[in-house]
This record gives sequence, structure tokens and C-alpha cells, in this order.
Amino acid sequence: MADRPRLVAFELLRGVAEQDAYANLLLPSLLAGQVLSGRDAALATELGYGTLRAQGTLDAILSACVDRPLSTVDAPVLDVLRLGAYQALRTRIPPHAAVATTVDLARATGNGRAAGFVNAVLRRVAGATWDAWCDRLSAGAAPLRQLAVRTAHPDWIAAAFADALGGDFTETEAALTADDARPQTHLVAWPGRLTRDALVAESGGRPGPWSPYAVRLEGGDPGSLDAVRRGLAAVQDEGSQLCALALVDAPLDGGPDERWLDLCAGPGGKTALLAALAAPRGARVVANELHPHRAELVRRATSAWDVEVLVGDARALPGGGYDRVLLDAPCTGLGALRRRPEARWRRVPSDVPPLAGLQRELLAAALRLVRPGGVVAYATCSPHVAETRDVVAGGDLIDARPLFPGVPQLGDGPAVQLWPHRHGTDAMFCALLRGSG
Repeated sequence: MADRPRLVAFELLRGVAEQDAYANLLLPSLLAGQVLSGRDAALATELGYGTLRAQGTLDAILSACVDRPLSTVDAPVLDVLRLGAYQALRTRIPPHAAVATTVDLARATGNGRAAGFVNAVLRRVAGATWDAWCDRLSAGAAPLRQLAVRTAHPDWIAAAFADALGGDFTETEAALTADDARPQTHLVAWPGRLTRDALVAESGGRPGPWSPYAVRLEGGDPGSLDAVRRGLAAVQDEGSQLCALALVDAPLDGGPDERWLDLCAGPGGKTALLAALAAPRGARVVANELHPHRAELVRRATSAWDVEVLVGDARALPGGGYDRVLLDAPCTGLGALRRRPEARWRRVPSDVPPLAGLQRELLAAALRLVRPGGVVAYATCSPHVAETRDVVAGGDLIDARPLFPGVPQLGDGPAVQLWPHRHGTDAMFCALLRGSG
């Protein structure tokens, strides 16, 4: 019998492949189904997420060890091989143990007929280290290609990071290396409902360095925290918190400060933070979401506050005169690849142009809906220049850097790009624009 953590990791890979599932949404139910917690849950998470993150390079290694195209290997067997290769090459598990437990996994998952094949392939894989395999696979390639292989990124994503960092190879190496590491979990203590100190005490985490509401955890299941179960806190990247706070703290050019809008609100985390900050200031938040099921998530996330939730296309939203507008635009999500490990191998370069076009249309809608002198925050969880600087170019930009107090290495402005290797956050982009009517 295979052990339960490896079974959960296998089921996670199968769910991502067969159901097009998101790993971060599927994993909690798999852990609960196997009643895994503590070290076992941590092992299942590391194996599942790590294998998904490294999949492209793992497949290249496996291709060198299999005497036929990987496309002809049964999909469940290929996932078994990926898990075994990841254990042998990227964990502290001894290679012989990685091979033996993976052969057991093949038998336990109904793939016993392939046990000999799995054993032979993984012995070849374990014959070299990760770095040695990467050197072999990228021998003679350009330095950026070698870096992409070693940090398990598609070439085009590595190039996008390099472009956003001005071509600085050392910075790009640091960014891609950080993007290939297991991230911390970030929590938000909802203002007015729970103090950050209380959340630190309960969770055993440490305060985030910049958001007054952020707590960072090295591990554990945040869903097991009483504060999270009671809706007093939630999982939210500190970078996302900083973008919302920048909008809230941005100075208005005269006029009232009573009507705030979250234009693309689902699933509602940033909306909830806006609502918590709006309440003591006498402001009210309106949240718009295109998809009804995501609008319901917004309602649940903001049930503690007075938030009006609308359903519809943000580009056609009627009315206007809002004092502050948050546009957390749909994007490729390249800035959160650490947390969504399957995304780096799902996304393709052709995804970018249509998303950039949509982002421009949504920004035009936000600028139509904000009053003269009001502020729009354009935020996106991507460092891709086509989704960030290019989208806001030509707008009446406010220098956002003073609204990220204490945060280092914010660049030349006026917009802000956060990075995992610099700030420990997702690679969030934030630009502030003045409404002109």
C-alpha cells in the first residue's frame, strides 16, 4: 500500500490533468478526504505542488529516460513518474526511497502492470542530480534558457520576467528562483474585527513587514485557525493588501469620499478589505462581478459589511461619480505562479494580447466611472509589461510609491511592481490614476 500523502499528491495531479482543476482549490478537499494534517499534509502539499511547478523540466528529464515519446505513456503512469522524479531530484528523500515508494504508488493506484517500467525509468532519473540534468538539457543554450530550465519555467515566462526587470540577468535569476520556491502563507486580519497581534498569537506567524493587517506563516493549514473559520481573518497576499491600501490612502483632488467601487470584485478578498476600511470613514463600497457564482463568493466574503454586489460586465456598468475605484484586472496570473503551480504550464504567449485588450477596456470603464479628482487603482497579479506599464501608458498617473510606505526597491515609478524575491509577495503591479471626468 502506498502512503496517504503520496496518494493525495497523485490525486492532485490527476485532478489538475483530468478536470482542469486549480491545485489550490482541489488540495484542501483531498487532504480532508484522507484526514491528513501536520507533517503528512505538508508532505502531500510539497510533493503535489512541487511536481506541478517543475513539470516542464521533469518531463524533459523523463523524455531522456524513456525510450518512446511521453505522449504514448498512459497519463496516470506519467503522473506517477513525475512524482517519483520530483522526489528523487528535488527533495531530501533518498533516491532509493523515492524509487521504492513510487513503485508502491503505481501498484496502489491500479497501475501495477507498469511497476517494472516505473522502477527502470526512475533508476535512470536518479542516476544524476537536478543540476546535472539541467546542465545536460540546456547545454549550449543561451543563459536565459539555462535559467528557465533550472527554475522550471517556460522560456516565454522567463523572458517576460527579464523584460520587466530591465534585462538584468542577476535580478531575473533571483526572481525566477524565488518563483520556484514554496511560498509563505499570508493572512489578513480584518480591520475592526481582529487585531493583527491577536492573529499572530493564534497562528504562530509573524507580522507582515508593511501592511498593518498582514501576518505571514511558514506552514500549516490556515483553514484550521479559529479566526479564519469565524470570518475574522482570511488568506490574502500582503501585496494585494498593499494595493488596496494604496487606493484607500491616495489623496483625492477635492470633493467627497463616500462612494467606492470594486469593478472586478470576485472572489471578494480585496472587496472585504476595502469594506472594512470604508466603514469607519463613512464610505460605502459597491462591488461588481461578471460571473454570478463569483458574485456569490463576494457576498460571502463581505457579509460582515454593508456592500452592494452587482452582477454584470464592468465595461457596461451604468452610473459613475465614484470617489475611488479599484480595478483588479483579469490577467495571466504570472505573478502568482508560486501559489498556482499548474498555471505556468497552462498559460501560453497567445493568452497575453486578448487579456491586455480586455484590461485596456476595463481601465477605460474605470476612468469613466470615477469622478473628476477621484482615484483609480489599476492592479494586476502579473509583471508582464504588456499587462502592466503598457496598459496604463498615457494615463494621468499619480506617483504610487509614497503610498507604499517603508517598502523598498519600488523602482523609478510612478507605478509600483512588487516581486517575490524583493518583497516576499506575489508579483503585484499597482498604478494609480487621477480621474478627469
